[in-house]
Amino acid sequence: MTAGLPDPRLILPTEILRQTWGARLRRYFLTGLVIAAPLAITASVTWWFITFIDGLVKPLIPNAYLPDAYLPYPVPGFGLVIALIGLTFLGSMTHNLIGRSLINTGEAILNRMPVIRGLYKGVKQVFETIFSQSGTSFRKVGMVQFPQPGMWSIVFIAQEAAPEIAERLPEGDEQVGVFLPCTPNPTTGFFFYLPRREIIELSISVEDGAKLIMSAGLIQPGEQNGKPKIETKPPVSA
Repeated sequence: MTAGLPDPRLILPTEILRQTWGARLRRYFLTGLVIAAPLAITASVTWWFITFIDGLVKPLIPNAYLPDAYLPYPVPGFGLVIALIGLTFLGSMTHNLIGRSLINTGEAILNRMPVIRGLYKGVKQVFETIFSQSGTSFRKVGMVQFPQPGMWSIVFIAQEAAPEIAERLPEGDEQVGVFLPCTPNPTTGFFFYLPRREIIELSISVEDGAKLIMSAGLIQPGEQNGKPKIETKPPVSA
């Protein structure tokens, strides 16, 4: 028994099965853009940072010690290397008596200057809080109702309110500082205090929270490049 002819209604036109050249070119262009744009932005930011540090450090180094004086072309990154070595050496000085004495003497001189004293203390406290390995600032991500009830926003949870601030706030609830970043730039936003009971803590990292904000929700926690992470499970032994 021979098979009959296929139903013409089930046969799709060839132009539907095959992508047009325009669709292919568009797909190739978008794929190239996704690959090249992050690389270009990362390279631009990295080059700007290296150039910026070189512009600050190189003028402080005598010309005889610069490789640019002996080579026909400038050497980018030399100032950055010197800055890294200098900062590491400065940090090592704090672990001996002579280094601590010099640093304490310098800070004592700065503390006697009316305007510079406040600026130095404020900047130092910010850097100590950000780079402290034992601190709890911005180690957690949460959600709060903002800008109105029923609308939830992602926040970075800071520390509890200091006694001078807590005594001015309503009693009965522990007040916690939160930073609400803006999209797509998480370095700007709003800082305010809220009762801890009004904050919902999330079990995601600060990095995932920043990605969620910068991508306007396109990259969800647990995703890489907009795709869910693939968890590999070890083979089950028999």
